[in-house]
Amino acid sequence: MNQYSHDHQLSESELQAARQLIRLALQEDLAEKGDLTSDALIDEKATGEVQIVSRQAGILAGTKVAELVFAELDPAVAWRPLCDDGARVEAGTVVANVSGPIRSLLTGERTALNFLTHLSGVAGLTRQFADAVSGTQAQILDTRKTLPGWRLLQKAAVRAGGGMNHRIGLYDGVLIKDNHLAAWAAENDSHTIAAAIEQARCSVGDSIPIEVEVDTLTQLEAALSGRPDIILLDNMDCVTLREAVAIRDATATEVLLEASGGVTLENVAEIARTGVDRVSIGALTHSVVAHDLAFDWKSD
Repeated sequence: MNQYSHDHQLSESELQAARQLIRLALQEDLAEKGDLTSDALIDEKATGEVQIVSRQAGILAGTKVAELVFAELDPAVAWRPLCDDGARVEAGTVVANVSGPIRSLLTGERTALNFLTHLSGVAGLTRQFADAVSGTQAQILDTRKTLPGWRLLQKAAVRAGGGMNHRIGLYDGVLIKDNHLAAWAAENDSHTIAAAIEQARCSVGDSIPIEVEVDTLTQLEAALSGRPDIILLDNMDCVTLREAVAIRDATATEVLLEASGGVTLENVAEIARTGVDRVSIGALTHSVVAHDLAFDWKSD
């Protein structure tokens, strides 16, 4: 068991999102005619078994989604998982055994692998970032830079990789960015960041987290006076981040600081060592390389 291993069961809303995507994926693959190749070559009564095998080292995610692909296609297919989401796999690791009608196995192969390879890629990249900041107080977070329709599944994969989720959407958290402030200031006599935070707090109440984006230390000081829950430090270098942490520590220790912008595997450890609480990274979901997994026919 590694330090990130824990229960990665999908929530009901995540399962619903998975089923919707699966139906869409199967529809675009099969349309009204179905799998012409398998139907032409494979006897409908033929059965078999395949292994889903990792071709490289990484972190697994998307196993439940892949299982649901076959459940949607054919209830006669049996899925036997051998690894859980969040597990570290090596080249040659057998992730699952899948058995049943060969036509169904072949029809679902690519769709199941599309989910597994992409979501495992998200988990693997997240784990690299999480490992890089190990020993600091910083936590790795995702963003809303997700594939349309895939957000809940990508965010589940981030958790499987040892990261944390930022707000899910516009509906469950306030994030006041520069464009919000510019548009708000044009309609209000008070142009202060603190006043914008106060208006947002009055609107959403105390149960919704309020975050505000700043890109200078002057803006940081103004934001701290409004006592948001989180301040996003946008594209600040590490020297400036350390100054920001010092200012926060001297004035409002309860406010979390989040670094974002230009974060890479090469610089994330240095960013984390500045003392920020969170590092958010859009690349976790928008710049992922698929993890290599494949279907192998199981030998007798």
